[in-house]
Amino acid sequence: MKSFENFEYFTPTKVIFGKNAEQEIGTLIKTFGAKKVLIHYGGGSVIKSGLLDRVCASLTEAGIAYITLGGVVPNPRLSKVYEGIDLCRREQADFILAIGGGSVIDSAKAIGYGVANDGDVWDFYEKKRTASACLPIGAILTIAAAGSEMSNSSVITNENGWLKRGYSNNLSRCKFAIMNPELTYTLPDYQTQSGCVDIMMHTLERYLNQSGNMEMTDGISEALLRTVMKNAKILKTDPNNYEARAEVMWAGSLSHNGLTGCGTDGGDWASHQLEHELGGMFDVAHGAGLAAVWGSWARYVFHDRIDRFAKLAANVLMLTPTDDPTQNALAGIEAMEAHFHSVGMPTSIHDLGIDLSEEQIMTLADKCSFGRTRTIGIVRKLDTEDIANIYRMAK
Repeated sequence: MKSFENFEYFTPTKVIFGKNAEQEIGTLIKTFGAKKVLIHYGGGSVIKSGLLDRVCASLTEAGIAYITLGGVVPNPRLSKVYEGIDLCRREQADFILAIGGGSVIDSAKAIGYGVANDGDVWDFYEKKRTASACLPIGAILTIAAAGSEMSNSSVITNENGWLKRGYSNNLSRCKFAIMNPELTYTLPDYQTQSGCVDIMMHTLERYLNQSGNMEMTDGISEALLRTVMKNAKILKTDPNNYEARAEVMWAGSLSHNGLTGCGTDGGDWASHQLEHELGGMFDVAHGAGLAAVWGSWARYVFHDRIDRFAKLAANVLMLTPTDDPTQNALAGIEAMEAHFHSVGMPTSIHDLGIDLSEEQIMTLADKCSFGRTRTIGIVRKLDTEDIANIYRMAK
């Protein structure tokens, strides 16, 4: 049996969780010595709900100046990051407050890197340089999905080539994350369910690995997955269920703050890499794209870690094991896809409304392998041809 890995666990983000948690935002930011805040947000929902006005009023009451920059879209754009960097430098902002979900928080992190470091911020996402500083960032979460509010990661899409790339650095971890489940009530069901898949995948990517595993970490991971699956179904019919919203919101943070990876080799992450290229090319919702490719990836690689897939089937999907490990693993994959279907999520790229041509498949595979210069995954290392085969299976 493989021994679990040594690990470091670092989660410095202060969490303020519960109803009306956002009301003291001005007082909270003041404790960090901020003089001028960039309020960064996405679309009109923050304005329509009155949340933006309440935040601005709280900052004014606390004597803190602010500027605003909206317009962040899903799969956040590098052009908006550049706009934010220029605005912060011009206005001498010294703190960034992200109001939204993972896209807004990721964009805020990229702006923070860009303001605090010389040169092109995209260099960090292309792994050409390492950031040495980042403006302090806080978050008011309005979407439970990405976990960016407690993670060290950020994913940005460069419109020049539609390249979607991630960068991880502890410098960008949020100083605080305000989580009021009520702020997620108005989300459309598709966005809610896509977020639930994203949360699950952050744990599944770590759970399906090639290392030894701690019983404690496995237990946390399995409970998190079962909890999200249960409450995703509740929210399908009762979107204003506070308890279900709260369970999903907290799971989103725990799934991506490193907790479910303690003692592992870090996990696989091939499904995320496959989806990043779909998101870059077709602008699909991240969680939905993950659901569309996961089953095909799983069938392609499960023989390389059949015991973990069988454990997933038994402990998360609650299937009775048989004497056939292959049957157990496949039954678990099918049950996971059945769950995706039950909450209105896709299990193929066609379900996303996309019919891939062979040329598009090879373009996706080439981008995913960085022009045939890298492999992805750890359950099985996947080269360009493997990647293309999975896209074909997922069509």
